[in-house]
Amino acid sequence: MRVERVVVFGGYGAVGREAVALLRGSCEVVVAGRDPAKARSVPGAVPVRVDLREPGAVERVVEGADAVLMCVDVDNARVAKACLERGVHYADVSASLDRLAAIGGLTGPATGLLSVGLAPGVTNLLARQVVEASGAREVEIGVLLGAGERHGPAALEWTLDGLGELGPAWRMPFPGGERTVHGFPFSDQHTLPGTLRLDRARTGLALDSRLLTALLPAAARVRRRLRPLTKVHVGSDRFAVTVRAGGVTASFSGRRQSRATGVVAALLVKRLPELPEGVWHVEQVVEPGPFLAEVAAHGFAYDAPR
Repeated sequence: MRVERVVVFGGYGAVGREAVALLRGSCEVVVAGRDPAKARSVPGAVPVRVDLREPGAVERVVEGADAVLMCVDVDNARVAKACLERGVHYADVSASLDRLAAIGGLTGPATGLLSVGLAPGVTNLLARQVVEASGAREVEIGVLLGAGERHGPAALEWTLDGLGELGPAWRMPFPGGERTVHGFPFSDQHTLPGTLRLDRARTGLALDSRLLTALLPAAARVRRRLRPLTKVHVGSDRFAVTVRAGGVTASFSGRRQSRATGVVAALLVKRLPELPEGVWHVEQVVEPGPFLAEVAAHGFAYDAPR
């Protein structure tokens, strides 16, 4: 069985557009959102106006779809429930722990896939690899993001909120050299101990600009005053994620984190009919090596565990 029709909520956003670009041509892609003009601007997609706050709107849009890709953080659990109850596969790029937890308890005759992106997502798969290779029960994850990339407003808001929970710093090896990362509340640190049976997972953030990385602790104290500065892009659009456990390290890197997330999400949507029913995090049902190699073929660099 293959996916013939996909509904992408938030398909005209930074991540959604990238996912649609890869999905179109292999199936019918419906871009659903509140702004018809923006939906019509996505090449190769069928635009549909939908307001998730309207009663019955979700059910009408997902009817007849094989899969739904959620690229916005709006009523995610309600959308997932509507899909799974109707046998429609569901994938979610959300990095919000609360939203992932709300979806995790759902059931239905379809597959729900969480941690579908770069972080969480690629980081989860790398974590599984290094844990299996090392036998360790603790894992460290470093995420280096390009401060020069243009992100959507929701992503910026999520990052500013995360700065309020910044933790201690440590050093991580990235492609190109070792960097300092500051403890950051990526969802992996909460979900991986359960899915991989770990004692501990810790996640850290660095920016490609060493100066901005050094300023993160100060930024955490005044994060609400930083909103005007989110329109200023200092640095490049390069990203990298590195995962380490028991002396074994693996990494994934490239340009434009939004594109990487969109590519990962689109490739996983295509795989949904092959996966078991139920709600899973990606590392539980997808074999890391072959999938990461498939993603890397789209212009990224994947360094297997060593």
